[in-house]
Amino acid sequence: MRFPALFVAPLLALPTPACAQTPAPTATDADPALWVVKDKDTTIYLFGTIHVLKPGLTWFDEGVKAAFDKSQTLVLEMVEPDAATQQKVVTAKAFDPAAPALSTRIQAKYRGTFETAMNKTGLPQTAWEKMQPWFAAVTLSLLPVQEQGYEPANGPEKVLTDAARAQGKTVEGLETFEGQLSIFDTLSKPAQVQLLESTLDELPKSGETMAKMVADWSRGDPDALAAEMNDSLKDSPEVAKALLTDRNRRWAGWIAQRMKTPGTVFIAVGAGHLAGPESVQKMLGAYKLKAVRVKY
Repeated sequence: MRFPALFVAPLLALPTPACAQTPAPTATDADPALWVVKDKDTTIYLFGTIHVLKPGLTWFDEGVKAAFDKSQTLVLEMVEPDAATQQKVVTAKAFDPAAPALSTRIQAKYRGTFETAMNKTGLPQTAWEKMQPWFAAVTLSLLPVQEQGYEPANGPEKVLTDAARAQGKTVEGLETFEGQLSIFDTLSKPAQVQLLESTLDELPKSGETMAKMVADWSRGDPDALAAEMNDSLKDSPEVAKALLTDRNRRWAGWIAQRMKTPGTVFIAVGAGHLAGPESVQKMLGAYKLKAVRVKY
């Protein structure tokens, strides 16, 4: 089971190890998918993001920019809290001082790879040995991605938030930082350990996987993204339910409720939530709402 960067929004707000800077490439046009749900007085755009990107992709233009400019409100998965709040939540949820050393909780065949990878984080062994397995999995999934030049500073959430604040738009979150971490923290311990071991298995391929997802996203191909996402989650129904299905259902309910209030809203969430048979768009059917792909 891979752990793609489509699902790691909460941890992108945290400090990460310094990586060598990749030279900015020549600008490349990207046309990611955009949908709209509307009635006589309410319009809600649904935009799928990849939370980390390399510099050089020009996606905030054309139809995406036009939809954003029409909107009074930007809604993200979560609004990043201040550093002190982040640290407090992470300390409470991501570490367990009373737990056995994390390296002893994974299979022996993974321990060498785990220790080598965790040493790259720059954290002392005493710290990462007390990490919850889910937190170690997410941390390790980000390392090779960042080594290749993908950064949250280039991601749509940062770009959209800066633009919204510059234009005086309201910025809201579907979830809180603490709530997002709680999703991981409430996974069963076996599921967390499986997540960590699967992440270790996939580390050598993570750069290739990320490049493919960005290419699918850039050309607006949600079916290809769905295939990648479904493959990454198929081995753990518990993780898929917690990270994807349950959240998509809650978000569809939020959209249905928001449709009762006039105005225009731009929602930006991980592209994996807007792809596949259990996407937010599919969940909207329970409320007799239809999301239509915006052509641009």
